[in-house]
Amino acid sequence: MNLQPLTQRFVLHFGEMGSRWGINRTVGQIYALLFVSAKPLNADEIAEALAFSRSNVSMGLKELASWNLVRLHHLPNDRREYFHAPEDVWAIFRTLAAERRKREIDPTLSMLRDALLEEPTADEDVHAQARMKEMHDLIELGTSWLDEVQKMDSASLARLMKMGSQVQKLIQVTDRVKQVFKSEKTP
Repeated sequence: MNLQPLTQRFVLHFGEMGSRWGINRTVGQIYALLFVSAKPLNADEIAEALAFSRSNVSMGLKELASWNLVRLHHLPNDRREYFHAPEDVWAIFRTLAAERRKREIDPTLSMLRDALLEEPTADEDVHAQARMKEMHDLIELGTSWLDEVQKMDSASLARLMKMGSQVQKLIQVTDRVKQVFKSEKTP
């Protein structure tokens, strides 16, 4: 299987970006290939297309499966396993967010909660604990927002993302309305 130049450029770029996102180049390229492929691919097809060893492809597919980023597919009368990426990019976004939370954010929140339960013994610890509380509260706020985003259907999520600065304007209008009602209540 020869990759077309457009696909090859995307796959190579995704491999380079993968290392910046905390995955190795091979895994990034495998995912990129599955993402743009019109049909599910088996490990041999992936290895041939990317010129990777079969063992590297197998390890990469296991990594992607552990992140819930690939789906297993079987074809009639074919014993090989085929893989494909989810079609809905918002489902991919939600999966990545959930996996990042489980692997990175939840352990950090757990450590911060434990640190906040400790009794500070020095002034430096009091200051450090206050800063940790600020970080804890910020992460909690972000995760509760993410929980709400995870519940949204793809169309609503796309609309939310497109709103951008309009959300800020809505908040400003809401604040002004609250001020008007507050000033009307006080004589």
